[in-house]
Amino acid sequence: MGARQGLDGSLGWPGLLAARVTYLLEPKNWLIVTVLGIGWHADGLAGAGWGLLAALFAAVLPTLFISYGIRHGRWEDRNVGARRPRIVVLAFITASVATGLILLAVLGAPVLLTGYLAFMLVSVAVLALITMVWKISIHCAVASGSVTILALAYGPLVLGGYLLVGLLGWARVAVRDHSISQAACGAVLGAAAAALAYTAF
Repeated sequence: MGARQGLDGSLGWPGLLAARVTYLLEPKNWLIVTVLGIGWHADGLAGAGWGLLAALFAAVLPTLFISYGIRHGRWEDRNVGARRPRIVVLAFITASVATGLILLAVLGAPVLLTGYLAFMLVSVAVLALITMVWKISIHCAVASGSVTILALAYGPLVLGGYLLVGLLGWARVAVRDHSISQAACGAVLGAAAAALAYTAF
């Protein structure tokens, strides 16, 4: 964490701002909003309850795992920039989402919500494969996918959320965690996966 803070400080106020944007717009926050939104769209208050259960496996448990790794020195910070730890984290996320997907399907959760988790599972697997050779932006993939599927569910006003995706892309490049192409490709992959999930289910 200290090394990351030192880098952000060396970049001046843009670096500090970018670090704050990265923190506020991290995948966990996008995923919680998204599964709750999809659940509500699918089945009102009951659907939102299913969304809370989905959030446990898609966002909360992975975040706890990442925090555990930081405390025990397995990786430096919540962004998990190094390749090998990044793959370990993605493997845990894959297992967690798969467990949540099976549980939701067995218990009879809304089809759109389980469909979203299914495509999220495939997306995480694809991101893990790409990460082995190229550091694509998972932050941008999750953010773009969230805006896309919520816009399809709730209408074009949600498309304004792409401004936040753009801001996040700038932040990931500004803190030197990604190149412009890595951020852009992450955003495209996330949007495509979300659109497929919505149209399929």
